[in-house]
Amino acid sequence: MDLTLLYRGPLSSCDYDCPYCPFAKRRDSTAQLRADRDALDRFTAWARRQTGDRLSILFTPWGEGLVRSWYRRALIELSHEPHIERVAIQTNLSCRTNWLAEADPETVALWCTYHPGQTPYDRFLAKTRELAAAGIRFSVGIVGLPEHLSHARRLRADLPEHVYLWVNAAEGHTYTDPEAAVWTALDPLFPFSRHAHASAGRACRTGSTVVSVDGDGAVRRCHFVRDILGNLYDGSYRSALARRPCPLAVCDCHIGYVHLETLPLYDVFAGGVLERIPAAPGVADLELGVHGDGDDGHRVG
Repeated sequence: MDLTLLYRGPLSSCDYDCPYCPFAKRRDSTAQLRADRDALDRFTAWARRQTGDRLSILFTPWGEGLVRSWYRRALIELSHEPHIERVAIQTNLSCRTNWLAEADPETVALWCTYHPGQTPYDRFLAKTRELAAAGIRFSVGIVGLPEHLSHARRLRADLPEHVYLWVNAAEGHTYTDPEAAVWTALDPLFPFSRHAHASAGRACRTGSTVVSVDGDGAVRRCHFVRDILGNLYDGSYRSALARRPCPLAVCDCHIGYVHLETLPLYDVFAGGVLERIPAAPGVADLELGVHGDGDDGHRVG
Protein backbone atom coordinates (compact mmCIF):
# COMPACT_ATOMS: atom_id res chain seq x y z
CA MET A 1 0.00 0.00 0.00
CA ASP A 2 1.19 3.52 -0.84
CA LEU A 3 0.40 5.83 2.05
CA THR A 4 1.29 9.41 2.95
CA LEU A 5 1.33 10.25 6.66
CA LEU A 6 1.17 13.75 8.12
CA TYR A 7 2.51 13.37 11.66
CA ARG A 8 1.91 15.93 14.40
CA GLY A 9 2.91 15.00 17.94
CA PRO A 10 2.44 16.89 21.22
CA LEU A 11 5.25 19.40 20.57
CA SER A 12 3.90 22.97 20.63
CA SER A 13 6.95 25.05 21.55
CA CYS A 14 8.94 27.30 19.27
CA ASP A 15 12.09 29.37 19.53
CA TYR A 16 10.60 32.19 17.42
CA ASP A 17 8.13 34.91 18.37
CA CYS A 18 6.25 35.51 15.11
CA PRO A 19 3.26 37.82 15.70
CA TYR A 20 1.12 35.81 13.23
CA CYS A 21 1.67 32.47 15.02
CA PRO A 22 -0.24 31.31 18.14
CA PHE A 23 2.67 29.09 19.20
CA ALA A 24 5.29 31.83 19.24
CA LYS A 25 7.78 31.50 22.09
CA ARG A 26 5.75 28.82 23.83
CA ARG A 27 7.70 26.52 26.07
CA ASP A 28 6.97 22.86 26.64
CA SER A 29 7.72 21.47 30.08
CA THR A 30 10.28 18.72 30.53
CA ALA A 31 7.44 16.22 30.85
CA GLN A 32 5.80 17.50 27.64
CA LEU A 33 9.09 17.25 25.73
CA ARG A 34 9.63 13.73 27.03
CA ALA A 35 6.12 12.77 25.93
CA ASP A 36 6.76 14.23 22.48
CA ARG A 37 10.07 12.36 22.17
CA ASP A 38 8.47 9.07 23.24
CA ALA A 39 5.58 9.55 20.81
CA LEU A 40 7.94 10.32 17.93
CA ASP A 41 10.19 7.37 18.76
CA ARG A 42 7.12 5.10 18.74
CA PHE A 43 5.98 6.45 15.38
CA THR A 44 9.46 6.14 13.88
CA ALA A 45 9.77 2.53 15.05
CA TRP A 46 6.34 1.74 13.56
CA ALA A 47 7.22 3.35 10.23
CA ARG A 48 10.50 1.45 9.99
CA ARG A 49 8.65 -1.86 10.45
CA GLN A 50 6.16 -1.25 7.61
CA THR A 51 8.36 -2.84 4.98
CA GLY A 52 5.37 -4.16 3.04
CA ASP A 53 4.11 -0.62 2.39
CA ARG A 54 5.45 2.37 0.51
CA LEU A 55 5.42 5.37 2.85
CA SER A 56 5.88 9.11 2.51
CA ILE A 57 6.04 11.12 5.74
CA LEU A 58 5.71 14.82 6.50
CA PHE A 59 6.25 16.10 10.03
CA THR A 60 4.08 19.16 10.69
CA PRO A 61 4.79 20.09 14.34
CA TRP A 62 3.00 23.04 15.89
CA GLY A 63 6.40 24.18 17.13
CA GLU A 64 9.94 23.92 15.77
CA GLY A 65 11.03 20.30 15.63
CA LEU A 66 14.59 20.40 14.34
CA VAL A 67 15.95 22.13 17.44
CA ARG A 68 15.09 18.81 19.16
CA SER A 69 17.52 15.94 18.66
CA TRP A 70 14.78 13.34 18.35
CA TYR A 71 13.34 14.95 15.21
CA ARG A 72 16.76 15.11 13.59
CA ARG A 73 17.36 11.48 14.51
CA ALA A 74 13.97 10.43 13.13
CA LEU A 75 14.63 12.06 9.76
CA ILE A 76 18.06 10.45 9.54
CA GLU A 77 16.80 6.97 10.41
CA LEU A 78 13.72 7.09 8.21
CA SER A 79 15.65 8.45 5.23
CA HIS A 80 17.65 5.23 5.04
CA GLU A 81 14.64 2.90 4.92
CA PRO A 82 14.15 1.60 1.36
CA HIS A 83 10.35 1.48 1.72
CA ILE A 84 10.16 5.17 2.65
CA GLU A 85 9.98 7.30 -0.47
CA ARG A 86 10.20 10.70 1.22
CA VAL A 87 10.56 12.06 4.74
CA ALA A 88 10.20 15.81 5.19
CA ILE A 89 9.55 18.39 7.88
CA GLN A 90 8.32 21.96 8.13
CA THR A 91 11.02 24.08 9.80
CA ASN A 92 12.15 27.65 10.43
CA LEU A 93 15.71 26.43 9.77
CA SER A 94 17.02 27.81 13.06
CA CYS A 95 18.86 24.55 13.69
CA ARG A 96 22.32 23.64 12.47
CA THR A 97 22.46 21.76 9.17
CA ASN A 98 25.51 19.51 9.46
CA TRP A 99 23.44 16.63 10.88
CA LEU A 100 22.00 16.15 7.40
CA ALA A 101 25.31 14.60 6.33
CA GLU A 102 24.04 11.44 8.06
CA ALA A 103 20.75 11.40 6.12
CA ASP A 104 20.08 10.05 2.64
CA PRO A 105 19.74 13.15 0.42
CA GLU A 106 17.61 11.18 -2.03
CA THR A 107 14.88 10.75 0.59
CA VAL A 108 15.08 13.58 3.13
CA ALA A 109 13.68 17.05 2.36
CA LEU A 110 12.94 20.32 4.17
CA TRP A 111 10.07 22.77 3.89
CA CYS A 112 11.72 25.95 5.19
CA THR A 113 10.07 29.22 6.20
CA TYR A 114 11.86 32.53 6.57
CA HIS A 115 10.43 34.75 9.31
CA PRO A 116 11.76 38.33 9.05
CA GLY A 117 12.63 39.84 12.38
CA GLN A 118 13.24 36.45 14.00
CA THR A 119 16.66 35.68 12.57
CA PRO A 120 19.27 37.69 10.65
CA TYR A 121 18.72 37.43 6.91
CA ASP A 122 22.34 36.51 6.19
CA ARG A 123 22.22 33.68 8.72
CA PHE A 124 19.12 32.18 7.13
CA LEU A 125 20.52 32.56 3.62
CA ALA A 126 23.81 30.93 4.67
CA LYS A 127 21.89 27.88 5.86
CA THR A 128 20.04 27.58 2.56
CA ARG A 129 23.38 27.64 0.80
CA GLU A 130 24.62 24.87 3.08
CA LEU A 131 21.58 22.80 2.13
CA ALA A 132 22.14 23.43 -1.57
CA ALA A 133 25.82 22.53 -1.31
CA ALA A 134 24.92 19.29 0.48
CA GLY A 135 22.41 18.32 -2.21
CA ILE A 136 19.42 18.46 0.15
CA ARG A 137 15.98 18.99 -1.38
CA PHE A 138 14.29 22.05 0.09
CA SER A 139 11.85 24.84 -0.58
CA VAL A 140 11.80 28.27 1.04
CA GLY A 141 8.76 30.33 1.87
CA ILE A 142 7.50 33.45 3.52
CA VAL A 143 4.16 34.79 4.75
CA GLY A 144 2.74 37.33 2.31
CA LEU A 145 2.44 40.34 4.59
CA PRO A 146 3.11 43.79 3.08
CA GLU A 147 6.09 44.33 5.37
CA HIS A 148 7.64 41.08 4.10
CA LEU A 149 7.65 42.05 0.43
CA SER A 150 11.17 43.48 0.34
CA HIS A 151 12.49 40.41 2.17
CA ALA A 152 10.77 38.10 -0.31
CA ARG A 153 12.24 39.97 -3.26
CA ARG A 154 15.67 39.77 -1.71
CA LEU A 155 15.28 36.05 -1.12
CA ARG A 156 14.22 35.42 -4.71
CA ALA A 157 17.27 37.29 -5.95
CA ASP A 158 19.70 35.49 -3.62
CA LEU A 159 18.38 31.92 -3.67
CA PRO A 160 19.59 29.53 -6.36
CA GLU A 161 17.27 29.65 -9.36
CA HIS A 162 16.17 26.03 -8.86
CA VAL A 163 14.97 26.67 -5.28
CA TYR A 164 11.25 27.34 -5.21
CA LEU A 165 10.18 30.40 -3.22
CA TRP A 166 6.57 30.01 -2.08
CA VAL A 167 4.36 32.67 -0.54
CA ASN A 168 1.57 31.87 1.92
CA ALA A 169 -1.39 34.22 1.99
CA ALA A 170 -1.51 35.77 5.45
CA GLU A 171 -4.36 34.67 7.67
CA GLY A 172 -7.18 37.17 7.67
CA HIS A 173 -5.58 39.30 4.96
CA THR A 174 -7.54 40.15 1.81
CA TYR A 175 -5.48 40.87 -1.32
CA THR A 176 -6.53 43.25 -4.05
CA ASP A 177 -5.76 42.09 -7.57
CA PRO A 178 -2.77 44.46 -7.87
CA GLU A 179 -1.43 43.26 -4.50
CA ALA A 180 -1.86 39.63 -5.52
CA ALA A 181 -0.09 40.30 -8.80
CA VAL A 182 2.98 41.54 -6.92
CA TRP A 183 3.18 38.31 -4.90
CA THR A 184 2.41 36.18 -7.95
CA ALA A 185 5.41 37.71 -9.70
CA LEU A 186 7.53 36.11 -6.96
CA ASP A 187 5.54 32.89 -6.57
CA PRO A 188 3.55 31.90 -9.67
CA LEU A 189 1.54 29.52 -7.48
CA PHE A 190 0.42 32.23 -5.06
CA PRO A 191 -3.11 32.25 -6.58
CA PHE A 192 -3.69 28.85 -4.97
CA SER A 193 -2.96 30.35 -1.56
CA ARG A 194 -4.79 33.63 -2.07
CA HIS A 195 -8.28 32.17 -1.76
CA ALA A 196 -9.70 29.32 0.27
CA HIS A 197 -10.90 26.43 -1.89
CA ALA A 198 -14.46 25.18 -1.85
CA SER A 199 -14.16 21.55 -0.77
CA ALA A 200 -17.53 20.33 0.54
CA GLY A 201 -18.51 17.15 -1.26
CA ARG A 202 -15.41 17.22 -3.43
CA ALA A 203 -12.98 14.36 -3.92
CA CYS A 204 -9.84 14.44 -1.78
CA ARG A 205 -7.04 11.94 -1.33
CA THR A 206 -7.10 12.36 2.44
CA GLY A 207 -8.69 9.41 4.19
CA SER A 208 -7.64 6.98 1.48
CA THR A 209 -3.99 7.46 0.45
CA VAL A 210 -3.22 10.36 2.83
CA VAL A 211 -3.88 10.45 6.58
CA SER A 212 -2.83 12.50 9.59
CA VAL A 213 -1.47 10.89 12.74
CA ASP A 214 -1.45 12.31 16.26
CA GLY A 215 1.12 11.53 18.91
CA ASP A 216 -1.09 8.86 20.48
CA GLY A 217 -1.57 7.14 17.13
CA ALA A 218 -5.06 8.47 16.39
CA VAL A 219 -5.54 8.50 12.62
CA ARG A 220 -7.72 11.12 10.94
CA ARG A 221 -8.21 11.88 7.27
CA CYS A 222 -6.37 15.19 7.68
CA HIS A 223 -5.40 17.73 10.33
CA PHE A 224 -8.62 19.67 9.80
CA VAL A 225 -11.24 16.92 10.03
CA ARG A 226 -11.37 15.68 13.60
CA ASP A 227 -13.25 12.40 13.06
CA ILE A 228 -11.01 9.48 14.04
CA LEU A 229 -10.63 6.64 11.52
CA GLY A 230 -8.82 4.32 13.91
CA ASN A 231 -5.46 3.89 15.55
CA LEU A 232 -2.13 3.51 13.81
CA TYR A 233 -0.66 1.06 16.27
CA ASP A 234 -3.47 -1.48 16.48
CA GLY A 235 -4.03 -1.32 12.71
CA SER A 236 -7.70 -0.40 13.09
CA TYR A 237 -7.31 2.55 10.70
CA ARG A 238 -6.66 0.31 7.70
CA SER A 239 -10.21 -0.92 7.31
CA ALA A 240 -11.42 2.69 7.35
CA LEU A 241 -9.26 3.85 4.45
CA ALA A 242 -11.59 4.73 1.59
CA ARG A 243 -12.31 7.44 -0.94
CA ARG A 244 -14.77 9.91 0.57
CA PRO A 245 -15.78 13.51 -0.16
CA CYS A 246 -14.57 16.36 2.03
CA PRO A 247 -17.05 17.26 4.80
CA LEU A 248 -15.77 20.83 5.26
CA ALA A 249 -17.04 23.88 3.42
CA VAL A 250 -13.60 25.17 2.45
CA CYS A 251 -9.95 24.18 2.68
CA ASP A 252 -7.51 27.06 3.15
CA CYS A 253 -4.20 25.45 4.16
CA HIS A 254 -1.67 24.13 1.66
CA ILE A 255 -1.12 20.85 3.53
CA GLY A 256 -4.86 20.25 3.12
CA TYR A 257 -5.87 21.54 -0.29
CA VAL A 258 -2.79 20.15 -2.03
CA HIS A 259 -4.57 16.76 -1.78
CA LEU A 260 -7.86 17.90 -3.34
CA GLU A 261 -8.45 15.96 -6.54
CA THR A 262 -10.23 18.98 -8.01
CA LEU A 263 -6.94 20.91 -8.07
CA PRO A 264 -3.96 20.11 -10.34
CA LEU A 265 -1.38 20.28 -7.55
CA TYR A 266 -0.30 16.64 -7.62
CA ASP A 267 0.84 17.28 -11.18
CA VAL A 268 2.35 20.66 -10.30
CA PHE A 269 4.29 19.22 -7.35
CA ALA A 270 4.88 15.73 -8.77
CA GLY A 271 7.71 14.16 -6.77
CA GLY A 272 7.71 17.04 -4.28
CA VAL A 273 4.22 17.27 -2.79
CA LEU A 274 5.41 16.94 0.81
CA GLU A 275 8.32 19.38 0.63
CA ARG A 276 6.40 21.82 -1.59
CA ILE A 277 8.76 21.65 -4.56
CA PRO A 278 7.19 21.96 -8.04
CA ALA A 279 8.18 19.38 -10.61
CA ALA A 280 8.74 21.98 -13.33
CA PRO A 281 11.29 24.75 -12.77
CA GLY A 282 9.22 27.10 -14.92
CA VAL A 283 6.07 27.11 -12.80
CA ALA A 284 5.29 30.58 -14.14
CA ASP A 285 4.50 28.97 -17.50
CA LEU A 286 1.82 26.66 -16.11
CA GLU A 287 -1.84 27.25 -16.89
CA LEU A 288 -3.02 27.28 -13.29
CA GLY A 289 -6.75 27.69 -13.74
CA VAL A 290 -7.21 29.00 -10.19
CA HIS A 291 -10.58 30.38 -9.18
CA GLY A 292 -11.43 32.13 -5.94
CA ASP A 293 -14.38 29.93 -5.01
CA GLY A 294 -14.15 30.09 -1.23
CA ASP A 295 -14.06 32.70 1.48
CA ASP A 296 -11.11 34.93 2.26
CA GLY A 297 -9.85 33.06 5.31
CA HIS A 298 -6.29 31.79 5.28
CA ARG A 299 -4.01 29.68 7.41
CA VAL A 300 -0.33 30.28 7.94
CA GLY A 301 1.10 26.87 7.13
